Amino acid sequence: MAASGVVCRQPYCPANNHTPAIAGRAFTADGKMARGKLQRGTTAGEILYLCRTLTGPGLTIAAAQTGKVYLVGAGPGDPGLLTLRAVECLQVADVVIYDQLVSERLLDWAPQAEKHCVREWGETHEQRAPRVSVMLVDYARRGKTVVRLKGGDPLIFGRGGEEFLALAEAGIPFEIVPGISAAQGAAAYTGVPLTHRSLSSAVAFITGHQAEDSTELDWASLARFPGTLAIYMGFERLGYIAEQLIRHGLPADTPAITVQWATTGKQRSAKAPLGQLAEAVRQAGLAAPAITLIGSVVGLRKTLSWWEQRPLLGRRILLIRPRAQAQTLARQLELLGAVVDVCPLLEIGPPPQPDKVRQALTQLGQGAFHWVVFTSRNGVQSTMHALWEMGADLRIFGRVRLAAIGPGTAQALAEFHLRADVVPEEYRSENLAESLLPLVHGCRVLLLRADRGRDVLPQQLSSSAEVEQVAVYSQRDITELPPIIADRLRRGEYDFIPLTSSNLARALARLLDAPMRAHLGTKTQLVALSPVTGATLRELGLPVHAEASEYTMPGLVQTLLRLAQSRSGSSQLPPR
Repeated sequence: MAASGVVCRQPYCPANNHTPAIAGRAFTADGKMARGKLQRGTTAGEILYLCRTLTGPGLTIAAAQTGKVYLVGAGPGDPGLLTLRAVECLQVADVVIYDQLVSERLLDWAPQAEKHCVREWGETHEQRAPRVSVMLVDYARRGKTVVRLKGGDPLIFGRGGEEFLALAEAGIPFEIVPGISAAQGAAAYTGVPLTHRSLSSAVAFITGHQAEDSTELDWASLARFPGTLAIYMGFERLGYIAEQLIRHGLPADTPAITVQWATTGKQRSAKAPLGQLAEAVRQAGLAAPAITLIGSVVGLRKTLSWWEQRPLLGRRILLIRPRAQAQTLARQLELLGAVVDVCPLLEIGPPPQPDKVRQALTQLGQGAFHWVVFTSRNGVQSTMHALWEMGADLRIFGRVRLAAIGPGTAQALAEFHLRADVVPEEYRSENLAESLLPLVHGCRVLLLRADRGRDVLPQQLSSSAEVEQVAVYSQRDITELPPIIADRLRRGEYDFIPLTSSNLARALARLLDAPMRAHLGTKTQLVALSPVTGATLRELGLPVHAEASEYTMPGLVQTLLRLAQSRSGSSQLPPR
């Protein structure tokens, strides 16, 4: 491809989207878009030309040490199916470039990284592909560690081949991390073994969406194939694919199944004889992304199906706790079949008065307190961080006794090999005060907490003990919901929003507009962890559908299960 002048005079800057190629077009020296557009079939060499121009005269990236690119398989959809090697790569990434079908929950493994979804760079693959390859080389030449996160396995219809060829020709170090493919995931989560000693001795991975300049599939060979056919990207041509296979000899009554959003809480499927599959899929209302499995092994699905029996299958749940706190609950709900979005409405920050924290901890080490009380996991973690920063460690607790407001906070202490002496049966300030009052008479109590919250605990303890409160971390409200979350709230797509504190209830109320509130109590149900949180919601004018009978995270999960069961009218949700 010919170039007119130098390609862009500044390195890529995400802040102003200044980049050497946009939607497959190059820039001339005066900053105008060149006429030459990268067409379908652009070669790795042509992409390489663009990449090499990035290190032309006057560009600051020329002297940077070359980084490395990891082409990583994200798996078929379930965040739990990400490989350990993929996690290792994400944890060291400076930049993550991910496909639009990849679960954004996976990005939690790379909190430090700059993140870009490929949809930023065009609506179609033809628009995006050259730009993605250019940016991979660009970032690597600036010394960045880049993770290219691709759905399923990067080398099975993931177009990873084109990308690593461009990297190889540009001299960029790279590593390929395989992932669980869509066919493997769909088969496992529908109870269809891809192979079976008596039924299938081979598996064929087939693309149902071919390039315009490629030759037609050999339908006769596929119809005679002695095993299972896995059709990728064939949803729009499903009727044509079935017709061709039957025309070339595959029996019309061959068992077949199409699976939408395989391995996620959105998974739905339609099973039928091959000749009737397209109509069954239409009647079921399935849509892309979907994969189709064809072969005798599909007949075993009725016996082996397990995922679509999960009690929360298809239920969409919004968690608004700080991200680190939400992870365990999110995973529990996902394993029960839920579709979980994590959107923290509070950000955890450093203490508002660090000197006061250091002073209190120094006094603790000098034996000035008899009890230390923690009211959250964040309080435990922030305290331990402060201890380490001031050159101290766990020995500072000496003979002091410890109290935790609930099992989650007690578990946070246990992770630092500290055992809580008091944990109330119910996760409430009133219950913790009731448990402590007989034990702290005449004692000095250090209460380590957030910079805001209820004052019930210090007020009640002060009747029997001398209490010093110290904010070991701060909480900051987010001011705007991400557009995708806001849109889902306005459409009433969330079944449940669990709320675990009054602070979160207030944060949610501040961000809800009228269209969002219109669905509360009907399509979207608010579930409070405790009566205290429920009372706060009611004070804010928000309907509370239920309160957990046990004020713990397991109790909250059981409440969600009960609500889902009552919504479905049976012990199991209907197939979706």
